[in-house]
Amino acid sequence: MQGEVTGSCGMSLAQAARALRERRISSRELVAACLARIERWQPRINAFVAVEAGAALEAAAAADAGLANGVARGALAGVPLAHKDMFYRAGRVSNCGSRIRRGWIADATSGALERLADVGALQLGTLSMAEFAYGPTGHNEHWGDCRNPWNPAYAPGGSSSGSGAAVAARLVFGALGSDTGGSVRVPAALCGVTGLKTTWGRVSRYAAMPLCASLDTVGPLARSAEDCAHLLAAVAGFDPRDPLSAHEPVGDYVASLKAQLNGTRVGVSTAWIEHDAEPEIAAAVLAVADAMGSLGATLVEVPPPDVDTLSAHCMVVMQAESSAQHARWMRERSADYSAVVRARLEAGFAIPAVAYLEALRLRAPLLERFCSATLREAELYLLPAMNVRAPTLQQTGPGGGPQMPRLLGELSRLTRWVNYLGVPALVVPCGFDTRGLPIAAQLVGRPFSEAALLSAGHAYQQATDWHRRAPPEPS
Repeated sequence: MQGEVTGSCGMSLAQAARALRERRISSRELVAACLARIERWQPRINAFVAVEAGAALEAAAAADAGLANGVARGALAGVPLAHKDMFYRAGRVSNCGSRIRRGWIADATSGALERLADVGALQLGTLSMAEFAYGPTGHNEHWGDCRNPWNPAYAPGGSSSGSGAAVAARLVFGALGSDTGGSVRVPAALCGVTGLKTTWGRVSRYAAMPLCASLDTVGPLARSAEDCAHLLAAVAGFDPRDPLSAHEPVGDYVASLKAQLNGTRVGVSTAWIEHDAEPEIAAAVLAVADAMGSLGATLVEVPPPDVDTLSAHCMVVMQAESSAQHARWMRERSADYSAVVRARLEAGFAIPAVAYLEALRLRAPLLERFCSATLREAELYLLPAMNVRAPTLQQTGPGGGPQMPRLLGELSRLTRWVNYLGVPALVVPCGFDTRGLPIAAQLVGRPFSEAALLSAGHAYQQATDWHRRAPPEPS
Protein backbone atom coordinates (compact mmCIF):
# COMPACT_ATOMS: atom_id res chain seq x y z
CA MET A 1 0.00 0.00 0.00
CA GLN A 2 1.09 3.54 -0.68
CA GLY A 3 0.94 6.22 1.96
CA GLU A 4 0.02 9.88 1.89
CA VAL A 5 2.26 12.52 3.42
CA THR A 6 0.29 15.52 4.59
CA GLY A 7 1.56 18.84 5.83
CA SER A 8 4.82 20.53 5.00
CA CYS A 9 6.81 17.33 4.43
CA GLY A 10 4.43 16.43 1.61
CA MET A 11 5.66 19.40 -0.43
CA SER A 12 8.26 19.06 -3.12
CA LEU A 13 11.56 20.92 -2.84
CA ALA A 14 10.35 23.48 -5.38
CA GLN A 15 7.11 23.99 -3.44
CA ALA A 16 8.95 24.29 -0.14
CA ALA A 17 11.39 26.88 -1.54
CA ARG A 18 8.48 28.89 -2.94
CA ALA A 19 6.52 28.71 0.33
CA LEU A 20 9.57 29.97 2.22
CA ARG A 21 10.12 32.88 -0.15
CA GLU A 22 6.46 33.84 0.12
CA ARG A 23 6.61 33.53 3.93
CA ARG A 24 3.78 31.00 3.98
CA ILE A 25 5.90 28.73 6.18
CA SER A 26 9.09 29.16 8.17
CA SER A 27 12.32 27.25 7.81
CA ARG A 28 12.10 26.34 11.47
CA GLU A 29 8.69 24.74 10.87
CA LEU A 30 10.09 22.77 7.94
CA VAL A 31 13.12 21.58 9.91
CA ALA A 32 10.97 20.61 12.89
CA ALA A 33 8.61 18.62 10.66
CA CYS A 34 11.53 16.81 9.03
CA LEU A 35 13.09 16.03 12.41
CA ALA A 36 9.79 14.56 13.62
CA ARG A 37 9.64 12.29 10.57
CA ILE A 38 13.27 11.28 11.00
CA GLU A 39 12.55 10.24 14.59
CA ARG A 40 9.66 8.10 13.40
CA TRP A 41 11.33 6.58 10.32
CA GLN A 42 14.97 6.16 11.35
CA PRO A 43 14.45 2.93 13.37
CA ARG A 44 12.71 1.42 10.34
CA ILE A 45 15.09 2.37 7.49
CA ASN A 46 18.40 3.54 9.06
CA ALA A 47 18.81 6.29 6.47
CA PHE A 48 20.85 8.67 8.67
CA VAL A 49 24.33 8.26 10.10
CA ALA A 50 24.06 11.49 12.10
CA VAL A 51 21.17 13.90 12.72
CA GLU A 52 22.28 17.46 13.52
CA ALA A 53 19.06 18.79 15.01
CA GLY A 54 20.49 21.64 17.07
CA ALA A 55 22.65 23.03 14.30
CA ALA A 56 19.81 22.70 11.78
CA LEU A 57 17.35 24.56 14.00
CA GLU A 58 19.89 27.35 14.55
CA ALA A 59 20.49 27.60 10.81
CA ALA A 60 16.72 27.66 10.23
CA ALA A 61 16.30 30.55 12.64
CA ALA A 62 18.99 32.47 10.77
CA ALA A 63 17.34 31.68 7.45
CA ASP A 64 13.97 32.88 8.73
CA ALA A 65 15.51 36.14 9.91
CA GLY A 66 17.14 36.66 6.52
CA LEU A 67 13.92 35.88 4.67
CA ALA A 68 11.97 38.26 6.90
CA ASN A 69 14.50 41.05 6.32
CA GLY A 70 14.76 40.43 2.60
CA VAL A 71 18.47 39.56 2.71
CA ALA A 72 18.21 35.79 2.17
CA ARG A 73 18.12 35.75 -1.63
CA GLY A 74 19.28 32.20 -2.28
CA ALA A 75 16.93 30.10 -4.38
CA LEU A 76 16.89 27.37 -1.70
CA ALA A 77 17.06 29.61 1.37
CA GLY A 78 15.86 27.67 4.42
CA VAL A 79 15.21 24.36 2.63
CA PRO A 80 16.36 21.34 4.70
CA LEU A 81 18.52 18.76 2.89
CA ALA A 82 20.88 15.96 3.92
CA HIS A 83 23.71 14.32 2.00
CA LYS A 84 25.67 11.12 1.61
CA ASP A 85 28.33 10.79 4.31
CA MET A 86 31.20 11.36 1.87
CA PHE A 87 30.88 15.10 1.21
CA TYR A 88 33.43 16.67 3.52
CA ARG A 89 32.74 19.66 5.76
CA ALA A 90 35.65 21.38 7.46
CA GLY A 91 35.69 20.57 11.16
CA ARG A 92 32.94 17.93 10.85
CA VAL A 93 33.06 14.15 10.77
CA SER A 94 32.87 12.25 7.47
CA ASN A 95 32.84 8.50 8.05
CA CYS A 96 32.47 7.44 4.39
CA GLY A 97 30.49 4.40 5.51
CA SER A 98 33.67 2.80 6.81
CA ARG A 99 35.47 1.64 9.92
CA ILE A 100 38.74 3.16 8.67
CA ARG A 101 37.28 6.67 8.44
CA ARG A 102 35.07 6.41 11.53
CA GLY A 103 35.28 9.73 13.35
CA TRP A 104 37.59 11.33 10.77
CA ILE A 105 37.32 15.12 10.76
CA ALA A 106 37.64 16.88 7.42
CA ASP A 107 39.82 19.95 6.91
CA ALA A 108 37.99 21.20 3.79
CA THR A 109 34.41 21.59 2.64
CA SER A 110 32.99 19.95 -0.48
CA GLY A 111 32.64 22.27 -3.45
CA ALA A 112 29.09 21.00 -3.98
CA LEU A 113 28.13 21.67 -0.36
CA GLU A 114 29.63 25.15 -0.55
CA ARG A 115 27.42 25.95 -3.51
CA LEU A 116 24.31 24.65 -1.76
CA ALA A 117 25.17 26.85 1.21
CA ASP A 118 25.56 29.79 -1.17
CA VAL A 119 21.90 29.42 -2.19
CA GLY A 120 20.78 29.08 1.43
CA ALA A 121 20.09 25.35 1.74
CA LEU A 122 20.35 23.79 5.23
CA GLN A 123 21.80 20.40 6.21
CA LEU A 124 19.97 18.14 8.67
CA GLY A 125 22.75 15.57 8.95
CA THR A 126 24.60 12.89 7.02
CA LEU A 127 23.13 9.89 5.25
CA SER A 128 23.93 6.19 5.10
CA MET A 129 26.08 4.83 2.30
CA ALA A 130 27.87 1.67 1.23
CA GLU A 131 31.38 1.31 2.63
CA PHE A 132 33.59 3.70 0.64
CA ALA A 133 30.74 3.95 -1.91
CA TYR A 134 31.62 0.48 -3.22
CA GLY A 135 28.37 -1.48 -3.27
CA PRO A 136 24.95 -1.36 -5.02
CA THR A 137 22.62 -2.75 -2.34
CA GLY A 138 22.49 -0.76 0.93
CA HIS A 139 24.40 -3.26 3.07
CA ASN A 140 26.93 -1.90 5.54
CA GLU A 141 28.33 -4.10 8.28
CA HIS A 142 30.03 -1.17 10.04
CA TRP A 143 27.05 1.19 10.34
CA GLY A 144 24.09 -1.14 9.82
CA ASP A 145 22.16 -1.81 6.65
CA CYS A 146 19.98 0.90 5.16
CA ARG A 147 16.51 -0.41 4.25
CA ASN A 148 13.93 0.32 1.60
CA PRO A 149 11.09 2.57 2.85
CA TRP A 150 8.55 0.68 0.74
CA ASN A 151 9.40 -2.58 2.50
CA PRO A 152 12.34 -2.81 4.91
CA ALA A 153 13.08 -6.39 3.88
CA TYR A 154 14.17 -5.10 0.47
CA ALA A 155 17.36 -3.42 -0.70
CA PRO A 156 17.24 0.37 -1.07
CA GLY A 157 20.10 0.32 -3.58
CA GLY A 158 23.55 1.80 -3.22
CA SER A 159 25.90 3.22 -2.76
CA SER A 160 23.83 6.38 -2.06
CA SER A 161 21.38 4.24 -0.09
CA GLY A 162 20.50 6.78 2.61
CA SER A 163 19.96 9.49 0.02
CA GLY A 164 17.36 7.42 -1.81
CA ALA A 165 15.65 6.18 1.34
CA ALA A 166 15.53 9.59 3.07
CA VAL A 167 14.07 11.35 0.04
CA ALA A 168 11.51 8.59 -0.55
CA ALA A 169 10.35 8.66 3.09
CA ARG A 170 10.01 12.47 2.91
CA LEU A 171 12.62 12.98 5.63
CA VAL A 172 14.36 15.68 3.55
CA PHE A 173 13.49 17.57 0.38
CA GLY A 174 16.55 16.43 -1.53
CA ALA A 175 20.01 14.92 -1.18
CA LEU A 176 23.32 14.66 -2.97
CA GLY A 177 24.80 11.32 -3.90
CA SER A 178 27.70 10.10 -5.97
CA ASP A 179 27.46 7.91 -9.06
CA THR A 180 30.45 5.83 -10.23
CA GLY A 181 28.54 2.86 -11.64
CA GLY A 182 24.94 3.67 -10.77
CA SER A 183 25.10 4.84 -7.16
CA VAL A 184 22.58 7.67 -7.65
CA ARG A 185 20.33 5.86 -10.12
CA VAL A 186 20.03 2.44 -8.45
CA PRO A 187 18.77 3.85 -5.12
CA ALA A 188 16.52 6.29 -6.98
CA ALA A 189 15.03 3.37 -8.91
CA LEU A 190 14.58 1.04 -5.93
CA CYS A 191 13.23 3.77 -3.62
CA GLY A 192 10.90 5.37 -6.16
CA VAL A 193 12.49 8.83 -6.42
CA THR A 194 14.12 10.85 -9.20
CA GLY A 195 17.90 10.70 -9.57
CA LEU A 196 20.28 12.48 -11.93
CA LYS A 197 23.67 11.10 -12.92
CA THR A 198 25.49 14.15 -14.24
CA THR A 199 28.02 14.38 -17.06
CA TRP A 200 31.54 13.54 -15.91
CA GLY A 201 33.02 16.87 -14.77
CA ARG A 202 29.70 18.75 -14.59
CA VAL A 203 29.69 19.03 -10.75
CA SER A 204 32.76 19.62 -8.61
CA ARG A 205 34.15 16.63 -6.76
CA TYR A 206 36.46 18.77 -4.65
CA ALA A 207 36.54 17.54 -1.03
CA ALA A 208 34.26 14.60 -1.79
CA MET A 209 35.54 11.10 -1.08
CA PRO A 210 37.14 9.71 -4.26
CA LEU A 211 36.57 6.18 -5.52
CA CYS A 212 37.42 6.21 -9.23
CA ALA A 213 38.52 9.49 -10.78
CA SER A 214 37.68 8.45 -14.34
CA LEU A 215 34.07 7.63 -13.45
CA ASP A 216 33.03 9.51 -10.28
CA THR A 217 30.19 12.02 -10.61
CA VAL A 218 28.06 13.98 -8.13
CA GLY A 219 24.30 14.26 -8.62
CA PRO A 220 21.00 14.97 -6.86
CA LEU A 221 18.22 12.69 -5.67
CA ALA A 222 14.85 14.36 -5.13
CA ARG A 223 11.14 13.82 -5.57
CA SER A 224 10.91 15.13 -9.11
CA ALA A 225 12.86 16.26 -12.14
CA GLU A 226 11.92 19.83 -11.24
CA ASP A 227 13.50 19.40 -7.81
CA CYS A 228 16.63 17.90 -9.37
CA ALA A 229 16.80 20.90 -11.69
CA HIS A 230 16.85 23.25 -8.69
CA LEU A 231 19.62 21.25 -7.03
CA LEU A 232 21.68 20.95 -10.20
CA ALA A 233 21.34 24.69 -10.81
CA ALA A 234 22.94 25.23 -7.43
CA VAL A 235 25.89 22.82 -7.72
CA ALA A 236 26.83 22.69 -11.42
CA GLY A 237 29.78 24.52 -12.88
CA PHE A 238 33.54 24.68 -13.12
CA ASP A 239 35.62 24.46 -9.95
CA PRO A 240 39.38 25.10 -10.34
CA ARG A 241 40.03 22.94 -7.26
CA ASP A 242 38.79 19.85 -9.13
CA PRO A 243 41.34 19.10 -11.87
CA LEU A 244 38.72 17.16 -13.87
CA SER A 245 36.02 19.84 -13.59
CA ALA A 246 34.53 20.85 -16.96
CA HIS A 247 34.58 24.43 -18.29
CA GLU A 248 31.27 23.80 -20.13
CA PRO A 249 28.76 26.66 -19.56
CA VAL A 250 25.90 26.01 -17.14
CA GLY A 251 22.36 26.40 -18.47
CA ASP A 252 19.24 27.55 -16.68
CA TYR A 253 17.95 24.11 -15.78
CA VAL A 254 14.79 25.37 -14.08
CA ALA A 255 13.75 27.84 -16.77
CA SER A 256 14.23 25.19 -19.48
CA LEU A 257 11.65 22.82 -17.99
CA LYS A 258 8.67 22.26 -20.26
CA ALA A 259 5.34 20.48 -19.92
CA GLN A 260 5.33 19.16 -23.50
CA LEU A 261 7.84 17.25 -25.61
CA ASN A 262 7.06 18.66 -29.05
CA GLY A 263 10.14 18.41 -31.22
CA THR A 264 11.96 16.00 -28.88
CA ARG A 265 13.09 12.73 -30.46
CA VAL A 266 13.29 9.84 -28.00
CA GLY A 267 15.10 6.67 -29.00
CA VAL A 268 13.79 3.34 -27.78
CA SER A 269 14.76 -0.27 -28.49
CA THR A 270 11.40 -1.98 -28.01
CA ALA A 271 12.34 -5.56 -28.88
CA TRP A 272 15.51 -5.39 -26.80
CA ILE A 273 13.62 -4.08 -23.74
CA GLU A 274 10.96 -6.78 -24.08
CA HIS A 275 13.63 -9.47 -24.34
CA ASP A 276 16.09 -8.11 -21.75
CA ALA A 277 13.88 -6.90 -18.89
CA GLU A 278 11.47 -8.77 -16.66
CA PRO A 279 7.91 -8.45 -18.05
CA GLU A 280 6.57 -6.01 -15.43
CA ILE A 281 9.54 -3.72 -15.96
CA ALA A 282 9.39 -3.88 -19.75
CA ALA A 283 5.68 -3.02 -19.74
CA ALA A 284 6.16 -0.06 -17.39
CA VAL A 285 9.08 1.40 -19.36
CA LEU A 286 7.34 1.00 -22.72
CA ALA A 287 4.35 2.78 -21.17
CA VAL A 288 6.72 5.69 -20.51
CA ALA A 289 7.51 5.75 -24.22
CA ASP A 290 3.79 5.85 -25.04
CA ALA A 291 3.24 8.67 -22.54
CA MET A 292 6.09 10.67 -24.06
CA GLY A 293 4.63 10.13 -27.49
CA SER A 294 1.30 11.50 -26.29
CA LEU A 295 3.16 14.56 -24.97
CA GLY A 296 4.48 15.33 -28.45
CA ALA A 297 7.75 13.40 -28.55
CA THR A 298 8.72 11.55 -31.70
CA LEU A 299 9.57 7.96 -30.81
CA VAL A 300 12.39 6.47 -32.87
CA GLU A 301 13.31 2.79 -32.91
CA VAL A 302 17.10 2.68 -32.48
CA PRO A 303 19.73 -0.02 -32.05
CA PRO A 304 20.59 -0.56 -28.38
CA PRO A 305 24.13 0.16 -27.23
CA ASP A 306 26.27 -2.85 -26.37
CA VAL A 307 25.67 -2.38 -22.67
CA ASP A 308 27.50 -5.54 -21.63
CA THR A 309 30.72 -4.64 -23.44
CA LEU A 310 30.56 -1.06 -22.17
CA SER A 311 29.81 -2.28 -18.63
CA ALA A 312 32.76 -4.65 -18.78
CA HIS A 313 35.06 -1.76 -19.71
CA CYS A 314 33.55 0.25 -16.84
CA MET A 315 34.34 -2.54 -14.39
CA VAL A 316 37.96 -2.71 -15.53
CA VAL A 317 38.41 1.02 -14.95
CA MET A 318 36.48 1.00 -11.68
CA GLN A 319 38.30 -1.96 -10.17
CA ALA A 320 41.76 -0.78 -11.19
CA GLU A 321 41.35 2.81 -10.00
CA SER A 322 39.45 1.95 -6.82
CA SER A 323 42.11 -0.55 -5.77
CA ALA A 324 44.86 1.98 -6.50
CA GLN A 325 42.95 4.51 -4.38
CA HIS A 326 42.90 2.07 -1.46
CA ALA A 327 46.31 0.46 -1.95
CA ARG A 328 47.94 1.88 1.20
CA TRP A 329 45.04 1.03 3.50
CA MET A 330 44.80 -2.43 1.94
CA ARG A 331 48.45 -2.98 2.85
CA GLU A 332 48.17 -1.52 6.34
CA ARG A 333 44.54 -2.03 7.45
CA SER A 334 42.97 -4.69 5.26
CA ALA A 335 41.21 -6.29 8.25
CA ASP A 336 39.23 -3.07 8.76
CA TYR A 337 37.38 -3.52 5.47
CA SER A 338 34.28 -5.67 5.26
CA ALA A 339 34.90 -9.01 3.56
CA VAL A 340 32.84 -7.96 0.54
CA VAL A 341 34.66 -4.68 -0.10
CA ARG A 342 38.03 -6.25 0.62
CA ALA A 343 37.33 -8.92 -2.00
CA ARG A 344 36.36 -6.27 -4.57
CA LEU A 345 39.56 -4.34 -3.91
CA GLU A 346 41.69 -7.48 -4.09
CA ALA A 347 40.17 -8.25 -7.49
CA GLY A 348 41.24 -4.83 -8.72
CA PHE A 349 44.90 -5.58 -8.01
CA ALA A 350 44.70 -8.35 -10.60
CA ILE A 351 43.65 -6.03 -13.45
CA PRO A 352 46.49 -5.91 -16.00
CA ALA A 353 47.78 -2.44 -16.87
CA VAL A 354 47.22 -3.25 -20.55
CA ALA A 355 43.53 -3.98 -19.93
CA TYR A 356 43.07 -0.77 -17.91
CA LEU A 357 44.79 1.43 -20.49
CA GLU A 358 42.89 -0.23 -23.33
CA ALA A 359 39.58 0.47 -21.57
CA LEU A 360 40.54 4.13 -21.24
CA ARG A 361 41.70 4.31 -24.86
CA LEU A 362 38.40 2.90 -26.16
CA ARG A 363 36.27 5.32 -24.18
CA ALA A 364 36.24 8.20 -26.69
CA PRO A 365 35.55 6.11 -29.81
CA LEU A 366 32.80 4.16 -28.04
CA LEU A 367 31.19 7.41 -26.91
CA GLU A 368 31.29 8.63 -30.50
CA ARG A 369 29.68 5.38 -31.62
CA PHE A 370 26.86 5.74 -29.07
CA CYS A 371 26.16 9.29 -30.24
CA SER A 372 26.34 8.43 -33.94
CA ALA A 373 24.43 5.13 -33.78
CA THR A 374 21.98 4.91 -30.87
CA LEU A 375 21.48 8.70 -30.77
CA ARG A 376 21.90 9.31 -34.49
CA GLU A 377 18.23 10.26 -34.92
CA ALA A 378 17.34 11.01 -31.29
CA GLU A 379 18.29 13.42 -28.52
CA LEU A 380 17.50 11.01 -25.68
CA TYR A 381 17.55 7.25 -25.22
CA LEU A 382 14.93 5.50 -23.07
CA LEU A 383 15.56 2.18 -21.31
CA PRO A 384 14.90 0.59 -17.90
CA ALA A 385 16.92 1.74 -14.92
CA MET A 386 17.20 -1.94 -13.99
CA ASN A 387 16.08 -5.03 -15.86
CA VAL A 388 15.28 -6.99 -12.66
CA ARG A 389 12.82 -6.31 -9.87
CA ALA A 390 13.95 -5.08 -6.46
CA PRO A 391 15.77 -7.83 -4.53
CA THR A 392 15.67 -8.40 -0.79
CA LEU A 393 18.57 -7.55 1.49
CA GLN A 394 18.82 -11.28 2.22
CA GLN A 395 19.17 -12.14 -1.48
CA THR A 396 21.98 -9.62 -1.96
CA GLY A 397 23.80 -10.16 1.33
CA PRO A 398 26.37 -12.68 2.57
CA GLY A 399 23.66 -15.31 2.92
CA GLY A 400 22.32 -14.79 -0.57
CA GLY A 401 23.59 -18.09 -1.91
CA PRO A 402 25.16 -18.94 -5.26
CA GLN A 403 22.88 -16.56 -7.19
CA MET A 404 23.98 -13.53 -5.17
CA PRO A 405 26.95 -12.44 -7.37
CA ARG A 406 24.86 -12.61 -10.54
CA LEU A 407 22.06 -10.61 -8.93
CA LEU A 408 24.50 -7.96 -7.72
CA GLY A 409 25.79 -7.59 -11.26
CA GLU A 410 22.27 -7.20 -12.63
CA LEU A 411 21.47 -4.32 -10.27
CA SER A 412 23.86 -1.96 -12.05
CA ARG A 413 24.09 -3.66 -15.45
CA LEU A 414 22.02 -0.94 -17.14
CA THR A 415 23.72 1.94 -15.32
CA ARG A 416 27.47 1.16 -15.44
CA TRP A 417 27.79 1.67 -19.20
CA VAL A 418 26.61 5.26 -18.79
CA ASN A 419 29.44 6.02 -16.37
CA TYR A 420 31.97 4.54 -18.78
CA LEU A 421 30.81 6.88 -21.55
CA GLY A 422 30.67 9.82 -19.14
CA VAL A 423 27.22 10.94 -20.30
CA PRO A 424 24.27 12.09 -18.14
CA ALA A 425 21.21 10.02 -17.28
CA LEU A 426 17.96 10.64 -15.41
CA VAL A 427 15.98 7.99 -13.53
CA VAL A 428 12.26 8.55 -12.98
CA PRO A 429 9.72 6.30 -11.20
CA CYS A 430 7.21 4.84 -13.63
CA GLY A 431 5.15 2.26 -11.75
CA PHE A 432 5.07 -0.52 -9.18
CA ASP A 433 5.45 -4.26 -9.46
CA THR A 434 2.96 -6.75 -8.05
CA ARG A 435 4.75 -6.65 -4.68
CA GLY A 436 4.21 -2.89 -4.40
CA LEU A 437 7.85 -1.98 -5.05
CA PRO A 438 8.91 0.81 -7.44
CA ILE A 439 9.86 0.42 -11.10
CA ALA A 440 11.92 3.09 -12.84
CA ALA A 441 12.85 4.21 -16.34
CA GLN A 442 16.14 5.78 -17.39
CA LEU A 443 16.76 8.50 -19.96
CA VAL A 444 20.31 8.91 -21.32
CA GLY A 445 21.62 11.84 -23.32
CA ARG A 446 24.72 13.26 -24.93
CA PRO A 447 27.39 14.93 -22.79
CA PHE A 448 26.08 18.00 -20.95
CA SER A 449 22.47 17.40 -22.03
CA GLU A 450 21.14 17.61 -18.46
CA ALA A 451 18.66 20.36 -19.43
CA ALA A 452 17.05 18.13 -22.07
CA LEU A 453 16.89 15.16 -19.70
CA LEU A 454 15.33 17.18 -16.90
CA SER A 455 12.83 18.80 -19.25
CA ALA A 456 11.73 15.42 -20.61
CA GLY A 457 11.47 13.99 -17.11
CA HIS A 458 9.47 17.00 -15.96
CA ALA A 459 7.04 16.74 -18.87
CA TYR A 460 6.49 13.05 -18.11
CA GLN A 461 5.94 13.80 -14.41
CA GLN A 462 3.47 16.58 -15.21
CA ALA A 463 1.35 13.97 -16.95
CA THR A 464 1.76 11.16 -14.37
CA ASP A 465 1.84 10.87 -10.60
CA TRP A 466 4.25 7.99 -9.90
CA HIS A 467 6.76 10.41 -8.39
CA ARG A 468 4.14 11.70 -5.95
CA ARG A 469 3.48 8.26 -4.41
CA ALA A 470 4.92 7.86 -0.92
CA PRO A 471 5.79 4.72 1.08
CA PRO A 472 3.31 3.61 3.76
CA GLU A 473 3.83 5.27 7.12
CA PRO A 474 5.45 3.20 9.91
CA SER A 475 2.88 1.59 12.20
